[in-house]
Amino acid sequence: MPGTVLRHAFHVPAPPPAVLAHLSEPSNYVGLSPLVVAVQDVRREPGRMRFVAVERFRFFGLVKYDNLIEVTLRATEEGIEGEVDSPGGVRLGYRFGLTADGMGTEVEDVLTVHARLGPVLRYAARKARQVQVARADILVSRAPTLM
Repeated sequence: MPGTVLRHAFHVPAPPPAVLAHLSEPSNYVGLSPLVVAVQDVRREPGRMRFVAVERFRFFGLVKYDNLIEVTLRATEEGIEGEVDSPGGVRLGYRFGLTADGMGTEVEDVLTVHARLGPVLRYAARKARQVQVARADILVSRAPTLM
């Protein structure tokens, strides 16, 4: 299945354990991605969590579409990783690598996007990149509440 890898590194002025705790809680993903408006059906399992995230898309400014995506989240010693299974054949792997950096955390956000059809892959990768860049700013803005 064709795919593309997106990388973005940024600094969060909060210690790694605080950033890890924030990224380990499914409810914190509401608003962390500008598309995610709700999280539901959280299932805590040994070594991972599964949940459904509701992504809200607007087409032409008028048509609203809620895309229900299945998310798997695992905390590791290095950060957070997981997978997203989205309708339409889009699959996404993600990893938030967390490294202590002075008085905060260096976050390496890596997304691997896969889709069977080229136009779907291009659209999904473009949206994923927009979310990835926005997520950095949002997480930095949340830093004071993480400590």
